[in-house]
Amino acid sequence: DILVDGKLCDCDIVVDCKVGDPVPLEVKLTNWSKHSVGPFALTVTPYQDYQNGVHNYELQDAITFVGSNTFYIDSVKPTKDSVYFGALLFLYTGDFYLNIKFHEDNCSRELPLSWFCLPSVHIRAMDPM
Repeated sequence: DILVDGKLCDCDIVVDCKVGDPVPLEVKLTNWSKHSVGPFALTVTPYQDYQNGVHNYELQDAITFVGSNTFYIDSVKPTKDSVYFGALLFLYTGDFYLNIKFHEDNCSRELPLSWFCLPSVHIRAMDPM
């Protein structure tokens, strides 16, 4: 599950936030397999989608992370959850998306396939009222 500003993100949900306010990001992973998985890293990369097949990942002047955009995970035990917290700070208005990628340290340990099907995260940063 992915929560942005406390709201569960699903495929068709757009989360509204205010420019200049930290926006909490929570990623909850549940290991339904019979084996522990890890170690691995989870990286969150924001981008803009121009709806013409072009994605802009050069957003260092528009979005910053409070802390790191990469979570390092030792392992997730079978049938257990692991939750990771971070925050984003939007400096400009616009529609942004989050790309979440996993990086395994050891190829022999397979991550659950459902983790590669995380929902698309769409965030709309607006001017404060």
